[in-house]
Amino acid sequence: MSDFPLAGAARLAETIDEVEDALLSRWPETKLEPSLDRIEAFTDLLGRPQDAYPVIHLTGTNGKTSTARMIEALLLALDLRTGRFTSPHLERINERIAVDGEPLDDEAFVRAFNDIAPYTHLVDAEQEHPLSFFETVVGMAYAAFADAPVEVGIVEVGMGGSWDATNVMDAAVAVITPIAVDHAKYLGSTPAAIAVEKSGIIKAGSIAVIAEQTPEVAEVLLARAGEVGARVVREGLDFGVVSRVAAVGGQVVTLQGLRGRYDEVFLPLHGAHQAHNAATALAAVEAFLGGEEPLGDEVVRAGLGAATSPGRLEIVRRSPTVVLDAAHNPHGAEATAAALEDSFRFSPLIGVVGVMVDKDAEPLLAAFEPHLAHVVVTQNSTERAMPAEELAAIAVEVFGEDRVTVVPRLADALDAAMALAEAGEALGDPMGSGAVLVTGSVVTAGQARTLLVRRDREVTA
Repeated sequence: MSDFPLAGAARLAETIDEVEDALLSRWPETKLEPSLDRIEAFTDLLGRPQDAYPVIHLTGTNGKTSTARMIEALLLALDLRTGRFTSPHLERINERIAVDGEPLDDEAFVRAFNDIAPYTHLVDAEQEHPLSFFETVVGMAYAAFADAPVEVGIVEVGMGGSWDATNVMDAAVAVITPIAVDHAKYLGSTPAAIAVEKSGIIKAGSIAVIAEQTPEVAEVLLARAGEVGARVVREGLDFGVVSRVAAVGGQVVTLQGLRGRYDEVFLPLHGAHQAHNAATALAAVEAFLGGEEPLGDEVVRAGLGAATSPGRLEIVRRSPTVVLDAAHNPHGAEATAAALEDSFRFSPLIGVVGVMVDKDAEPLLAAFEPHLAHVVVTQNSTERAMPAEELAAIAVEVFGEDRVTVVPRLADALDAAMALAEAGEALGDPMGSGAVLVTGSVVTAGQARTLLVRRDREVTA
């Protein structure tokens, strides 16, 4: 029996702040008990809303959110009603649950919480452990999508696959973005071990859309598909990126889909990794719809042309330019670093880096070292943030003492970095075309976004 405070579990909320407070009083996303028992019991009480619509389910190590948002954009271009669940959020909790491409507004989010709140304490009372923050939000999303109602759900796992709380439905399409090492404590220390857990979203009768993987990861995923009788389509064999050219505001891509080739499509996102995400999203939509006819150039151009992915090489300020990127593991940092080289010509580029204490900071910093003239080490405001001084000790080993500044408060770190970027001449660039990259964590990028957008509003007010 749980010692969770049951009296507060069913309390109805009047404001978004009250919803967030109620959710945060539950087990945090970082506290895991690998089991689907609680979420199964919860969704059973809710009437299994996740069975009311077909689902495209996504897992992988990096690229899940961007790919989910591109799938959504393509489906909206086809005039289908969509529900999208992604995590974590960048700035506001509402971002996790979107209908027709728009996050639930505060009133709708409160309503979604109140619809499921009376059932949370019933699960808490019957289970060994209470419903977690993440399980509760998953239940909210599934119920909100059924109430809308949506024609297709686009659901990103929180972590892993098999025992992730989202995995209480049989998705029509399972999307596996590139798998590398992250969350090793929970998922395993090798890509192949992690792939075993993530392959759990591939279900009998589904179509598995597999992005480019290492041979050992591909072997695991193909074995799972064979076991359950799922059809497989693979990047590089059945679909892929034919060509890409960097362009102002993004890139121009030619993609080979499952049913046709789509030439010279503008994608307003930067980096080769986003082109590959777009190819995966396109294949997922084609697999979901079935049939033999191509989607049509107009649909693909409209869908991908409208795609956004906040916090992923997102320019949020000019003079100096400030770019936000949520890279939080070595694999993601390498993709971001390659995109910086490919799409931008900043000199000097100053880094603002804040990571979580459970992340492998050294290889993440090493991926950025060739691209950053200087790094300002900081920390975000969460309890999981690695202390700036601790991160600085690692950064000095990578960058050298002369290229590292420690500024623990994020707002001050942004100011310090922007001053360094503006003083490009002092760092050897007489043109002064400096810029700032804020990275290391979704939370760091999100908090920086909030700070910078608020400043701009205050300046223009």
